[in-house]
Amino acid sequence: MNYPQFDRASNNTPLSDEELEAFDTLLQALPADGAMNIEGVDGYLTAILLGPTEWLDQGPTADWLPLIWGGDGPDGEPFASNRQRKRATLFTLRHLQAVACQLRDLPKHWEPLFSIVEANGEEWVDAQDWCTGFLQALDLKPDAWADWRADDELGPGLATIALLGGDELLDADSEEAQALADPAARDAMAREVVAGVLAMHARRYAAPPKG
Repeated sequence: MNYPQFDRASNNTPLSDEELEAFDTLLQALPADGAMNIEGVDGYLTAILLGPTEWLDQGPTADWLPLIWGGDGPDGEPFASNRQRKRATLFTLRHLQAVACQLRDLPKHWEPLFSIVEANGEEWVDAQDWCTGFLQALDLKPDAWADWRADDELGPGLATIALLGGDELLDADSEEAQALADPAARDAMAREVVAGVLAMHARRYAAPPKG
């Protein structure tokens, strides 16, 4: 399946709230177990942007795009029509460019699409689905992230993403398990994720030294 290449110089036309909802509805209606929700897509695309630049700019889009809807199957699956597939593709590329431009131009105002949950009469930020999507991108090229995992500055942020979005079974009495059961602690970890992503973006796109 051929897909258009991502162009960093393309027009930035962020998806409206209505289009984000329509994209999420489209994905959730697909007959595919692996289709992401919109929070997962946002995390996945953010990790794609933070990965090796040559992978996104030169590698085939088909290497990463179809995972958003659970992969391409025979006879156009999981989409009911080519028009539906094209719509999902355009939504994805527009959102990817919007995230790229926001991180590049206004990083302090970057707002990932985290979930909001209610607990104990309060609203808390929950980044689980977003982090799950992020980890799916890491799994495509795990070796490319090895140095960052071991990095004193970037490693903690990746560890928090892995804790929130991973499926590792934890001892119920462990500090990690207790933190995951506490909506306030999950809210705090979501904020750590934001700081970690901004640090990774600064590292990936740091200006080369002069001279």
